[in-house]
Amino acid sequence: MSSIATPPTPAPDAPSNRRGRLIVAWVVSVGLAFLLGMQVRPLTQPAAPAQTATASADAAQATPEPAASTPPQPNPELERFLLDLPRRDPNDPLAMGKVDAKVVMTNWSDYRCPFCAVWHQRTMPALAKYVEDGTLRIEFRDLSLFGEQSDATAVAARAAGQQGRFWEFQDAVFAAAPPSGHPDIQRDDILAFAQTAGVPDMTAFETALSDPALLEAVAADSAEARQLGISGTPFFVIGGQAISGAQPTEVFESLIAQELAR
Repeated sequence: MSSIATPPTPAPDAPSNRRGRLIVAWVVSVGLAFLLGMQVRPLTQPAAPAQTATASADAAQATPEPAASTPPQPNPELERFLLDLPRRDPNDPLAMGKVDAKVVMTNWSDYRCPFCAVWHQRTMPALAKYVEDGTLRIEFRDLSLFGEQSDATAVAARAAGQQGRFWEFQDAVFAAAPPSGHPDIQRDDILAFAQTAGVPDMTAFETALSDPALLEAVAADSAEARQLGISGTPFFVIGGQAISGAQPTEVFESLIAQELAR
């Protein structure tokens, strides 16, 4: 699924901390490529193979990735890199849970990815108990794969987030997703999602849809994901472990338990 391209070159105006992170990403790229190229093996056999949507193949026709024949060897440098991925920004509207939660799950998704919708509908509600008790923090990042509609929906989610309705907007988008294929999301749909999400100031919301800073933020998250070698959605890092695809709920619960036991 994943690939490592040439060493990343950060934008001239990128913050120094992000530049440093991307340099480290290149240093550990060999180990990361191996890890991202396989699914984390669940402790229990999944009921059905998880799938990950990519930009190069229609998600509805995607085939599951083959299981790795051998487990990855321990890589302390890579594990530390993954553990350092969370931003833990208390003002991040794209995050939920305590900023000092023991476990952080970073989730990369595209709003037009059918497997992202499946995971959001089936698994995310089951993880709410870990967020509520302070165990888990979820940090969302965009990986826009499926064109302008993906970009526009991601911008709209951030615009809703400016009014404290990011997660409600995301719920509305994924709840409306068809059972397969990429949904057609037009501006009228985006406005309807915002109303469903309870965005209080629709005038300000519509104005924000044209804010270039929000589009730049979507592009920056997507570019960072690609520089890390992530090419499909949904993708997750839970503590020091990476997992690709809409794996069953028990896989995520097992990984959370492993991170709590560190």
